[in-house]
Amino acid sequence: MTTEPGTKSAVKTMRALFIEQLGGPEVLQVRELPLPLPRAGEVRLKVEAVGINFADILTVRGEYLTRTRLPLVPGMEYAGTVEALGEGVSGLQLGQRVAALGGSGGLAEYATVPVTSVLPVPPNLSAREAAAFPVSFYTAYFSLATLGQAREGETVVVQAAAGALGTASIQLAKAMGLQVIALASSEEKLQVARSLGADHAFLSGQKDLVATVKAAAGGNGANLVLEVVGGAGFQDSLAMLAFRGRVVVIGAASQEASSMRPVELMKKNLSVIGMWLTSMMGDANAMREANAFLSSVLENGQARPQVGQVFTLEQTGEAFEFIMSRASTGKVIIEP
Repeated sequence: MTTEPGTKSAVKTMRALFIEQLGGPEVLQVRELPLPLPRAGEVRLKVEAVGINFADILTVRGEYLTRTRLPLVPGMEYAGTVEALGEGVSGLQLGQRVAALGGSGGLAEYATVPVTSVLPVPPNLSAREAAAFPVSFYTAYFSLATLGQAREGETVVVQAAAGALGTASIQLAKAMGLQVIALASSEEKLQVARSLGADHAFLSGQKDLVATVKAAAGGNGANLVLEVVGGAGFQDSLAMLAFRGRVVVIGAASQEASSMRPVELMKKNLSVIGMWLTSMMGDANAMREANAFLSSVLENGQARPQVGQVFTLEQTGEAFEFIMSRASTGKVIIEP
């Protein structure tokens, strides 16, 4: 393997997941593709593990927030070792373990990524844990601290609490001194939430859920709700809030439209805030604050990425279907 992009050598190939048309798991193909060369400002990683997100599934379908440009190797979040450096890259060493938020390209044996999208990996994390870290933990931090303005002693409701984002949110919320009310679809998932420190855990489909949550939050309601389900449940999220409460909208896993009359926010001075990781990553000050906090809690053991089911590259379609079934706990991982 060459270590410099300009080194003369025989053309090499790699296995990669490739899509030429939009759709479901049936459009996923494993292909032999040319080994990518890092351009100026990029590094090439030998990919060890890829974290799969609902956003990856939407990207393949052409339903994500940004346009899917074909052909494409999907996979926005991955971890591995630095294998080649592009021109002008400094501060990284060959063989160094890193994680990356590359937007795409991760579902392959090798991937090139801008050095600005490379994140340091604490030495105590495995490759699988490193791949489970970036999207979930940065999203959780920005939702709780930066946008949600959570303060010590407040109460946060975490939806889909046993998933990758939910497990990250519970751990970071506890590290911030918050009370956590976890919602999930099964008793097994609620037990995962409790094991990570949730103070209260309730089935998301139970009757009188709003009243139950408000009672657990002291009677007046929660200060913050991390909203990931959407649809009809969005009104419940608003109803769970206390005076000056905030809903941070992170996703809509139900794929159902939500409705809201803005005047409904007035009586209790409520706020609805949108959260999209891609735009937050461009805020240098926010990233510095997030890096400092996340490095601290990961290194001191207050938080750890939760790895769920692990699949091979050829099983990516099965991994997508597994996520859509809502049976997963923790981060679903692909190992190329």
